[in-house]
Amino acid sequence: MLVMNRLVPEMIVSDLARSLQFYCGVLGFGIEYQRPEHLFAFLSFHGSQLMLEQDDLEESAWRVGPLEAPFGQGMNLSIKCPDAQTLITRLEAAGHRLRKPLEECWYRSNDLQFGERNFLVPDPDGYLLRFAEDLRTKAL
Repeated sequence: MLVMNRLVPEMIVSDLARSLQFYCGVLGFGIEYQRPEHLFAFLSFHGSQLMLEQDDLEESAWRVGPLEAPFGQGMNLSIKCPDAQTLITRLEAAGHRLRKPLEECWYRSNDLQFGERNFLVPDPDGYLLRFAEDLRTKAL
């Protein structure tokens, strides 16, 4: 039985089949369930979850304005991954360009620093995905 996270983003996409090829075929997300009649899929990736639904091009309570590419302007999704370089290799092999290359970053939280290797890649609709591989924690 699927246990849903307390926060699961649902993203409107222009072509569900194309998005599923990107998320599942290239990145390795799994499909937890689908409702093909609604052009909807619930995906998971190492504990992260998201929902995709193809835009019906009609007035919808789920949209607050017109969708213009790139979608998701002003937002990025941070997704934990076990191996950032492997994802980059898969993305490049499939012809996807990174928005920001792999880098090691350290973020302060009170008296600790949290390290990660991360990169940015847009999905087919322009949603910005930040994949982050945990490194370690160290004292300041």
